[in-house]
Amino acid sequence: MLKLDLSKVSPFLPQDYVTSRQAKLEKAASMLSSHSGPGGEFTGWVDLPRDYDKEEFARIKAAARKIQQQSQVLVVIGIGGSYLGARAVIELLASPNYNLKKKDTPDIYFAGNGLSTDSLLELIALIGDRDFSVNVISKSGTTTEPAVAFRIFKAMLEEKYGKEGARGRIYATTDARRGALKGLADAEGYEKFVVPDAVGGRYSVLTAVGLLPIAAAGIDIDALMGGARLAMEELSAGGPENPAWQYAAARHGLYQAGKKVELLACYEPPFRFFAEWWKQLYGESEGKEGKGLFPASVEFTADLHSMGQYIQEGERLMFETVVKFAPKGQFIIPNDPDNVDGLNFLSGKPLSFVAEQAMRGTILAHVDGGVPNVLIELPAIGEASVGYLIYFFEYVCGLSGHLLEVNPFDQPGVEAYKKNMFALLGKPGYEDLKAQLEMRL
Repeated sequence: MLKLDLSKVSPFLPQDYVTSRQAKLEKAASMLSSHSGPGGEFTGWVDLPRDYDKEEFARIKAAARKIQQQSQVLVVIGIGGSYLGARAVIELLASPNYNLKKKDTPDIYFAGNGLSTDSLLELIALIGDRDFSVNVISKSGTTTEPAVAFRIFKAMLEEKYGKEGARGRIYATTDARRGALKGLADAEGYEKFVVPDAVGGRYSVLTAVGLLPIAAAGIDIDALMGGARLAMEELSAGGPENPAWQYAAARHGLYQAGKKVELLACYEPPFRFFAEWWKQLYGESEGKEGKGLFPASVEFTADLHSMGQYIQEGERLMFETVVKFAPKGQFIIPNDPDNVDGLNFLSGKPLSFVAEQAMRGTILAHVDGGVPNVLIELPAIGEASVGYLIYFFEYVCGLSGHLLEVNPFDQPGVEAYKKNMFALLGKPGYEDLKAQLEMRL
């Protein structure tokens, strides 16, 4: 399903850049498949498209139908991997304008991913008097941003529907055995879904974490999982011909050759939040021990008129990975008798033809400017192609982390800001750190 073109990378790397890393790639692939090595306990995502919990999957679909019948709005509360994957898939498959479209499914809003008062008040105003439900997603239930948001929306539900009515509108996706949210969900009788122990947050989009909001949006999660399973099966065969191995080797080779930034580019505007999900996946997985490519993203062709100058002639510290989907439909450019814009040479041609040539011309220009380009081509945007791409990027990320010799499945650096924030907020137990920080401030 996925075609990988590395021809515009090869001039920047030795000819044997894949085979020279074959032993390391074999070891990395073995660690992923055997769930061993650094972070091996968090590699449950590797077999997930085949071994997912079928009973819970059925409950997810049933809960999604209930939400669709009961509510005009679903508020999804989570941060990082607890919301980016769902939003990425919904915007890519159902449109960034999903909430503006006429549909039989609820509007879906995301909360608990920041601390902006203005954004919170705007969201409450957008819900208005409409019936709504909440899907709160947190393994612990104590992460500040989603915990604060859940307090607010839980109180709103209870005020609107009473405690009993609110109970039937709250869906908790959390740890199977422990944690504050698990305890509250048990005590209150919320319907619960599991954040698997063996799947870290940024790899969790194909678990209940992502699947419940995605299904509530009317997206076919069976087809989504089917695409991911196809990727799992195709990428499990190792060797230099494996596109995941090739891409991981190219990324590692370019990094060792001095490239420090990977720009993910796509010519489809709905891809924006998929790129945000990708940035967390790679940034949290590789960025540690003073190592790792910095993941960034651009939206073409729009950013060719803004960031294009830097990409073409700025510091030669980056390479691009371009994702190209086949178009779903066709739009023919009309003829203009006056030809004011001088574009009648395009009359009668599909708009997709213009986009194709823009992409090809851009790749050549950027390569000539010293920016290697990886091209990933897929069929039209759909559940199967998106599921395949999710798994492809996850698998390459696991390989890449092991090539860097870091643990691709932990995120110790994320805790630093949390400790400082807790101290400055006056959380009990942080008194000494609070005093130290206030002196520095």
